[in-house]
Amino acid sequence: MKRTRWVVVAVMILLAACATPHARRTDVLFWNQPQREAAFRAMQTHYASNVVRHGVAHPLPAGAPLLPRLANDETLDAYMLAHHVAGLMVVQDGRVRLERYGLGATEDTRWTSFSVAKSFTSTLVGAALRDGSIHSLDDKVTRYIPELAAGAYRDVTVRQLLTMTSGVRWNEDYVDPTSDVAMMYEGPRQPGVPLLVSYMAALPREFAPGERWVYKTGETDLIGILVTRATGKTLAAYLSEKIWKPYGMAADALWLKDEVDGTEAGGSGVSATLGDYARLGQFLLDGGIAGGKPVLADGWLADATRKHADIGASGRGYGYQWWTYDNGAFAGIGIFGQLLYVDPSRHLVIVQLAAWPVATNDEQAKARSAFVEAVVAGLDR
Repeated sequence: MKRTRWVVVAVMILLAACATPHARRTDVLFWNQPQREAAFRAMQTHYASNVVRHGVAHPLPAGAPLLPRLANDETLDAYMLAHHVAGLMVVQDGRVRLERYGLGATEDTRWTSFSVAKSFTSTLVGAALRDGSIHSLDDKVTRYIPELAAGAYRDVTVRQLLTMTSGVRWNEDYVDPTSDVAMMYEGPRQPGVPLLVSYMAALPREFAPGERWVYKTGETDLIGILVTRATGKTLAAYLSEKIWKPYGMAADALWLKDEVDGTEAGGSGVSATLGDYARLGQFLLDGGIAGGKPVLADGWLADATRKHADIGASGRGYGYQWWTYDNGAFAGIGIFGQLLYVDPSRHLVIVQLAAWPVATNDEQAKARSAFVEAVVAGLDR
């Protein structure tokens, strides 16, 4: 009798949980400032996630201190306060030249990266190519996601997804609650089909594949699903196996997922420590070698981080989910102020974690670029 009663109670609790509305993954776009600063360090308390297991920490020893000279004699503390910065790290030649924290963050804080995760997902494509799980970048996307065969993605290649040149219509307006980026996790679910795939399959064509670049977070989510299907592993498990453990990240990371179908958000959703973001940049500077073995397909790094698409900005372009610069540097950039900047010519990694008051605007972006320029100028002096 007691056993039956506990079963009934358990069922009631489960039903109550199912009846409780869960947070929409895109609600993050519309949080207020206190919500952002509290939640960006604890995304797992708001959304389902998978753990990326770490290994034995790759050392990041201290180097000669660097204090960049900011415009108008602005102090570093003033810059961090004005732009709600949670962490700054500069690593050169594998040594930490600058490390600062704000907003109550510490070296153990896992901060969300938003679209910096796109560059993580791209890097896993390079690993899957080396493994042979992905045959070719010129494969049709439908080879891996056949549910897209009837729509605008039927003739799109993996390479065109990576460069965001699919030609499929998309609206990435972060302040419009009806935009594609705000609605891509909404709609009816089909059994066995990730909700994101159902949404993307219904989108119309706007341009011919390969004709024009349009930034689309939903397409990186598709890349993540493609990697998962090709490898038979979650993005978190594959990242742990290929990079996080063998290279030696110091702490577990998190990768957000759909709480029903389990699909990780390839275009956003990684939370990691400031030091481990820097280690990922160092992994790339080290040639994509982890545990003494090459992780990525031959030539992948050079190809992924060069300009493949014109974004209409002088001196910049878009590679395989990396923003590229004509000077050879490349970056993963996320809304609300996140940055992973890598400059091979200077053996340099710069990381910024933040909670900007807006997803993105010119003023905030210019200030971040000015910080990067001040770091580079300080190194070159």
